[in-house]
Amino acid sequence: MEKTLSTIGNSLGLIIERPILDLLNIDKETRLEVKTDGESLIIRPIREEHGARVRNSVKRMMDAHDETLQKLAK
Repeated sequence: MEKTLSTIGNSLGLIIERPILDLLNIDKETRLEVKTDGESLIIRPIREEHGARVRNSVKRMMDAHDETLQKLAK
C-alpha cells in the first residue's frame, strides 16, 4: 500500500484506513508507540496487558529465585 501524508494544521498526518484499524484493534483512544530504525517509521499499539504480563512474570521469577538472586547481589 502506498500512502502520502496529509496536511493537518502545521503538521503532517497519515490516514490509516478502517480495515487496518479494525485488524489491529486500534481506535482514537489507543496509545501508539512511534519509533524509527533510521530507515523506517514503526508504529505499533501499546498494549497495557502485555506490560502487566511481563511484570507478573518477572515477579514470579524473582519470588521463585529470591534466595539465589540475593546471594548473587552480595
